[in-house]
Formats: sequence, structure tokens, C-alpha cells
Amino acid sequence: MANLSSAHATPPLTSAQAHRAEIMENPLQTYLLGIIISICGNVLISISLNIQKYAHVRQSQRGSKPYYTSAMWWCGVVLMGVGELGNFAAYGFAPASLIAPLGCVSVIASAVISVVFLKETVRASDIVGGTLAITGTYLLVTFAPHTSTHITAHLVQYYAVSWHFLLYLFIEVIIFCILLYLYKRRNVKHIVIVMLLVALLASLTVISVKAVSGMITESIKGQLQLIYPIFYVMLVVMVASCAFQIKFLNQAMKMFDATEVVPINFVFFTASAIVAGIVFYQEFEGLALLNIFMFLFGCLLSFLGVFLIARNRPKIKQQDRNFIAMDRIPGRRHTDKVQPEAKTPTYGSLAAKLMCNRAGQTDDS
Repeated sequence: MANLSSAHATPPLTSAQAHRAEIMENPLQTYLLGIIISICGNVLISISLNIQKYAHVRQSQRGSKPYYTSAMWWCGVVLMGVGELGNFAAYGFAPASLIAPLGCVSVIASAVISVVFLKETVRASDIVGGTLAITGTYLLVTFAPHTSTHITAHLVQYYAVSWHFLLYLFIEVIIFCILLYLYKRRNVKHIVIVMLLVALLASLTVISVKAVSGMITESIKGQLQLIYPIFYVMLVVMVASCAFQIKFLNQAMKMFDATEVVPINFVFFTASAIVAGIVFYQEFEGLALLNIFMFLFGCLLSFLGVFLIARNRPKIKQQDRNFIAMDRIPGRRHTDKVQPEAKTPTYGSLAAKLMCNRAGQTDDS
């Protein structure tokens, strides 16, 4: 009997094997739940942005009360909060390398809303771009890593001190310092410089958001993770990286047009999120070469789709507040012909500019 029990005794696991065993469970329901939550969150964000812009346009036409006194505007704000909460929760159920590229759903939804509800003209590039983005999303969902990671405080600590993440963090800090020096000291105001700063911060945002969301999810399931210091470390990293990411993104929106910022930010953000998921959470470990190739091909299709949808959109030109229209000068006779005011472009065509980040979207208004 003793020999039988010793024969079936399992050898002790090493530290790496223990952590690997902790993440190798694969409940498909949890994986699909994360995808559904992320898609629904992105759709809600698109709807909320269009509602907020519609409230802005309506209030400006009436010229009465400020936009923040509109119930419709606040309804859009609430919907955006729900959508962002859904994106945050999705990181706790599915790989970060999958949730980040699903941000293209927001662009597709914005294009559909602008055509159906805001009566914008459908362009050929919109149809082609939407088709490519949908195809890319299908490939992403099909060939992405299907592992459902149980994010615990011990697992996050184990990943945080791994040599490959420390090397990645060191390289990222060096690159960030160089770019910040060029941007602040050398006054290099190139869109790639600013978007790279946003992307480098976004990689930390993705890592910290998934860690915080995963530990909260495990705590809700009954394994309390909020008592460990690593949870609050990740919480601080998440808030700080989001704040600076929004700061640089707002500066980019002021210096460049949304049609330039949207595709570049989506490409850089998605690439940084995928790299962060691979390096920190080791999400591609054990994944077949075909799956990796098709996943990257799906990302490429999504990038092209977003670019085609966002390209050649009308630019939003802000009127100088010190400018007074000729027909409004006191005491002036309205004898001169006044050129009709250009129609303000609807927000649906440019709502995609605010889908940036899944962890830090903001309305430029």
C-alpha cells in the first residue's frame, strides 16, 4: 500500500511550474465573456460620444444654456462610464493582447451610427474599411490565446520581478526619456513622437489595468487579493499612467487633426498592449506559429480598416473667440453679402478619435 501511494505521489512543483499551473486552466465561457463585455463596452462608448456631440450641436444651435446643463449630454457621460467600466472588467476575463485590438469595434460602431442616425454620406473607404476591420476582429477572436488567466497577487508579483519584464521596463524607460527630451527640450512636435509617448504609457496602463481588474475579479470569487501591497502599487501605476496618457493625447489633439491621431494612436496603442501582454503575462507562451501569424494578420487588417474609416474626414476648425462676424458688428448696415457659415461636421465621422485607449478616452470638448 505504501509502495502504491509512493508510486502515485506527485513530485513537488518548482515556483515557475506552480505559477504556470495556476494560469493554464481554460474555461471557454470566461474567455467568451471577456470578449462580449469588451465589444459591448466599445459600442456603448461610441453611442455615448455621438450622444454627447449631438447635445453639443443642439445646444450651440439654440445658443441658450451650456452643454453640461443638458440631460442628453449627461446621459452620454453615464453611457461612457458604463462602457469604460466594461472595458476595465474585460481585462479580468480575457488576454490583454486580445482586448486592446477590439477597440476597432468602437470605430466601426461610430461609422454605422453616423450613417444611420446622423445621416452622413457613406463613402467607399468606409465600406472597405469596415469590412477589413470586421474581418480582422474575427481573426483576432479566432486565433488569439484562449487561456483564461487567474490573476492573483502572487502571480503579479512573480511576473513583476521576472528578468524579461525588468529588461522590457528598462528599455521602455530609456526610450520614454529620449522621446520626452526631444519633445520638451528640443521642441520636436512630430505626431509620431507624441503618439509614441502615449503608447509607452499605454503599455503600463494595460499591465496595471489587467492586474487590478483580475485581482478584483478573484476577490469577488472569494479569494481576497486586496490585502496585498501589489494591488495598490498597480492601482497607483494605473491612475498615474492614465493621467499622463490623457495629457499627451490631449496635446496631440490640439496640435494635429483627429484624422491623423486616430489611426496612429490605434496602431501604437494596440502594438504596445500586445507587447505588454506577451512580455508581462506571457500570453503567447505555447501558442502555435499559425495562430501567431493569423493573429498578427488580423491586427494588420484592423489597422487598415481604422485608417480607411478615419482618412479624409472633414477637419474640425475651431473659431477664434475674439472673432466677430461682420453681420454682428453693432451699428453696421447689412448691405454687404455675408458668406454663409460653413456647416459644422457631425461628430459621427470624427467620434472615432476618442476611442483611443481603452483605459483613457476623453472628449476634446
